[in-house]
This record gives sequence, C-alpha cells and structure tokens, in this order.
Amino acid sequence: MWELIRAGGWLMLPIIGCSVLALAIVVERLRALRRYRVLPRHLVAEVWSRLKADTLDQEAIRGLRQHSPLGRVLAAGLVNRHLSREAMMEAIEDTGRHEAHNLERYLNTLGTIAAVSPLLGLLGTVIGMIDVFGTISAEGVGNAPALAGGISQALITTASGLVVAIPALMAYRYLRGRVDELIVEMEQQALRLVEALHSQRPAGGGQHR
Repeated sequence: MWELIRAGGWLMLPIIGCSVLALAIVVERLRALRRYRVLPRHLVAEVWSRLKADTLDQEAIRGLRQHSPLGRVLAAGLVNRHLSREAMMEAIEDTGRHEAHNLERYLNTLGTIAAVSPLLGLLGTVIGMIDVFGTISAEGVGNAPALAGGISQALITTASGLVVAIPALMAYRYLRGRVDELIVEMEQQALRLVEALHSQRPAGGGQHR
C-alpha cells in the first residue's frame, strides 16, 4: 500500500485526505439520521395525550425541545397553540427549516468530495503524462523505468480518485434521500398535531389573543 502511495506522488495526500473526511462524514451522518433519533415513535401520540390531560406545561415543552428534531418542531407549534392555525404553521415551518438545515449538515462537503476526487485523479494523470513526455524528450523512449514511473503515477492517481469518488457519491445520494424522507415525515407528523388541535378548538377559538 505504501508503495502505491509513493508511486502516485504528492497528489495522493489530498486524495487520501478526502477519503478520510468522506468516511468520517458518512459515519457521523448515519448515526445522526437514525430514524428513532429524528422521529421517535409515538411522540405525537404522547404529546396529544398530555395535551388532553392538561399536563403539558412549559417544563414539558422545554424537555420536548431537547428531545429530538421532531420534538423541537412540535414544541414550536405548541408554544403558539393558542394562536391561529396560520401562526402555528408559520412557527412550525420556521423551526422545520432550521432542523432541515441541521439534518443536511456536512452533506454539501460530502458532495464536494465526490466531485473533486476524480478531478484530483485527473490532475495526477496530467502530471504523470507530463513527466512521461519530459522523459521522452530528454532521454528518448529507451529509458523504460523512467517512463513507467510517469505512467504509474498517472494510473494510480486516477484510480485512487475514482475509488474515493464513487462511494462518496453513492453515500451522498443515499443520505440526501434519507434527509428528504425524514423531513417529509416530520412535516406530516407536525401537521397531524396541528389538525388535531384545531379540530378540538371551539368555533372562534382560532383568533389571535
């Protein structure tokens, strides 16, 4: 392995750095985007039960904010539950945009790695071929070891860039799809709570106080 890295030249260093960073992002995002951490099961039902039992005080809402992304979205609506439906939805949407941004953390970096890694490999190819042609112009085609060194650098950096880029791109697409799925479900659960609250409200209860 070390021989391959040395043969690839100095461009192997940023390619290896990209691979380490991509792996760290994928592991961190897979942990952060687990469904039970973002959308705990039965959370909306528990909140609704506490609302009906009139036990959802400020302390409970504060705990809900610390619970999960879905909890923070629900808390934003619950704080404004005495206001109109539109005011509740606006508060939920504002918090939802913030939580969506948090769920998408580091994904742009991962996408950038997927795009840059093959370009680094291509740059290594160009540098390797420049070395080959430089050797040919200086010594002719009779110095096979020197020619092989340039060709080896060109091929190794290209392959290394692709080895990093392909899994990074696959992980980026998967994580982006997972984030979109979680955001849609979060919106649906928050909307169910809003509809349940306003269906129980007496006529005229949706006005601002």
